[in-house]
Amino acid sequence: MASVALDAGRPPLVRSAAEAAKRREARIAILLSAPALLLLLLFIILPTIAVIFLGFTDFELGYGSFNFVGFENYADLLKDRTFKRSLWNTTVYAAIVAPVSMALGLGIALLIESEGWGKSLFRTAYFLPVASLLVAMATVWQYLFHPTIGPLNAALAMIGVEGPNWLGASSTVMTSLSIIGIWQATGFNMVLFLAGLSAIPRELYQAAEVDGARSALSRFRLVTWPMLGPTTLFVTTISIINSVKVFETVKTLTEGGPNKASEVLLFTIYQEGFVYLKVGYASAMTVIFLAILVSLMFLQYRVMDRKVHYA
Repeated sequence: MASVALDAGRPPLVRSAAEAAKRREARIAILLSAPALLLLLLFIILPTIAVIFLGFTDFELGYGSFNFVGFENYADLLKDRTFKRSLWNTTVYAAIVAPVSMALGLGIALLIESEGWGKSLFRTAYFLPVASLLVAMATVWQYLFHPTIGPLNAALAMIGVEGPNWLGASSTVMTSLSIIGIWQATGFNMVLFLAGLSAIPRELYQAAEVDGARSALSRFRLVTWPMLGPTTLFVTTISIINSVKVFETVKTLTEGGPNKASEVLLFTIYQEGFVYLKVGYASAMTVIFLAILVSLMFLQYRVMDRKVHYA
């Protein structure tokens, strides 16, 4: 209201010049954002619409025509044991990798932040798994988990424990893949938590110490953890999304085996779409996958955002 009254009190020439400047700024803003909006339309919005449409068809690669089948693909998914198994495996993987990698990332970040020297060295060392190509590291993990010559089983044999077939047994394959996922995600979460820790004002710790928070645990509970709320919310969201999107380790190390014990949702979508060429059916799976991601993000922000302290 004040700005409207101020504009009304200006001379007509001044108002017209101000309006022309605003229109010019709006045109410049549109021109600057046009490339990003075009890329967003071409690579995200249009493909998403195409996937949703194909999910209602029986389209297969190599065939010139397809039929509209409605919700038949989704009805088949409810009866597909492979889809149910891959959905369960993805849930188990995410339930292990996301919380453990977050806890380890926070713990390492606290240790590095408290270290007086060598911070850059430790940050680089722990971040290396994120920068490494996971497909290239698959050979190393295959060697580590090898049932006969692997160092893990050799270490277990030294204490009289018979090591399992880590990647070849249905009972241990998801645990093995989860260990790799934790190894890869911890460094990324550490960097995010380090950024959050560096943004906490040092005066808060001094004030907490004056108020009686003498121990490190008390300072963490009263200052660090509440102030890390926005960072924790972001790390939780990213960790769950990344763990649900697991694909490379399964494709490289197990191919979904043994007996589909390690088949995850993205690998099932890949199999249906690019091996069996059932694009319509794979598109329906993709829609379910996107719905799961959106639902998880919505629930996290609804539940956690209320508990977050924003500085």
